[in-house]
Amino acid sequence: MRADVQRVLAETTPAKLPDQFGSRHAFSIDVEEWFQVGAFEHTLKRDDWPVLESRVEHQTYGMLALLEEAGIKATFFCLGWVAERKPLLLHAIYEAGHEVGCHGQDHQRLFTMDRSQFVHDVFGSKKRIEDAIGASVFGYRAPSFSLTPDVWWVYDCLAEAGFTYSSSVYPVRHDHYGLPAAPRVPFWPTQDRSVLEVPMTVCKTFGRALPASGGGYFRLLPYGLARWLMGTAARQTGVPTIFYMHPWESDPGQPFVAEAPWLSRFRHYTGQRALAGKLRRLYRDFDWGRLDETVVWPVLRAEGRLP
Repeated sequence: MRADVQRVLAETTPAKLPDQFGSRHAFSIDVEEWFQVGAFEHTLKRDDWPVLESRVEHQTYGMLALLEEAGIKATFFCLGWVAERKPLLLHAIYEAGHEVGCHGQDHQRLFTMDRSQFVHDVFGSKKRIEDAIGASVFGYRAPSFSLTPDVWWVYDCLAEAGFTYSSSVYPVRHDHYGLPAAPRVPFWPTQDRSVLEVPMTVCKTFGRALPASGGGYFRLLPYGLARWLMGTAARQTGVPTIFYMHPWESDPGQPFVAEAPWLSRFRHYTGQRALAGKLRRLYRDFDWGRLDETVVWPVLRAEGRLP
């Protein structure tokens, strides 16, 4: 572990948890176009985005239909890039009773930006999303979980922008992201306790931290194993599972990027046809809700910050 990681994490404070959370787990969706994913960042140029086929409306309305069928409200972390181009889509998400959060402007990883660039990114994307839905936005998720100790100042900027919580840290080791030493339960990243961090769900088994949430893992793993990881992780931590996915993950009709590396193609396309069926099973086996209602508000009440 690098010394800076130790120093940064030593300054964090565990959040006070309620005596008992409700029965619901948190279902979240990161709304972005299929071509904005990390898997294609070295294959598709940003200059090409305007001429590539947009499928985010088709994909997201499909997710809204699945959630409505199951009677579930979720949290949608949206890009400002999508809000600019598809404001009616974001308005439809909000009007359906889902929480709308911010996923940054155009999926640029945080450690590629300096402070002034990030401020421009997050203030601008938040405003575009709020203009689209006609309401305030309080939750943030970093693109590709790229909130690392090197850019821990991001939390100060999030507080300045009016965010209440972040869900940007994944306490797991991965070639694209991850902060394995981070807490597995909600914590305060800074001493002023201005922004609550709600980390992604990890299951400790056989001495290893295994990811217990995420559409990619859910698509690739047998359903029974994925369900076991989620349930076990929630029992280990006493905190609801935080599940996340992307609308493009259930769209086998999206363009195929043959020139992408084979591992990127494998991660991106595998299991898309079966995902809707697996989600219906997941909706039956667990009780799901919005991230703010299932985790954030109960923690803030336990901290004495909400009535």
